[in-house]
Amino acid sequence: MNIGEAAAATGVSAKMIRYYESIGLIKETTRSDAGYRKYGPNDLHVLRFVKQARKLGFSLEQIRELLTLWQDKHRASKSVKVIATEHVAELNQRIVEMTEMRDTLQHLANNCAGDSRPDCPILLGLESSDDATAAKCKH
Repeated sequence: MNIGEAAAATGVSAKMIRYYESIGLIKETTRSDAGYRKYGPNDLHVLRFVKQARKLGFSLEQIRELLTLWQDKHRASKSVKVIATEHVAELNQRIVEMTEMRDTLQHLANNCAGDSRPDCPILLGLESSDDATAAKCKH
């Protein structure tokens, strides 16, 4: 199957497939005599693995490690679990940060009259560069 068919079968765009090959995340496939990439069932399986890992928010480097472990049938599951639990910790930290961002923006929006007057707590909150002013805008 060619790259377009592989993209359709896996949900990974042809552009991303080329990119993953260019950075060595996935191996380059064989080529036809005309130079077209040819993908087989194993290639599609790898692309689906990468897509699912990306969907779960793993970085490209983490995916590289996971692919290596996935392809090593003698791996210790402990190695995979370490990567996954570290990623969960990163996600939890991002959730905390995003929750704080949401709460601050919601507070600023709630305190904005949204009328024709020029004063705007949202812009005041954005212009404040110190944490004390930002905290004051939050409360």
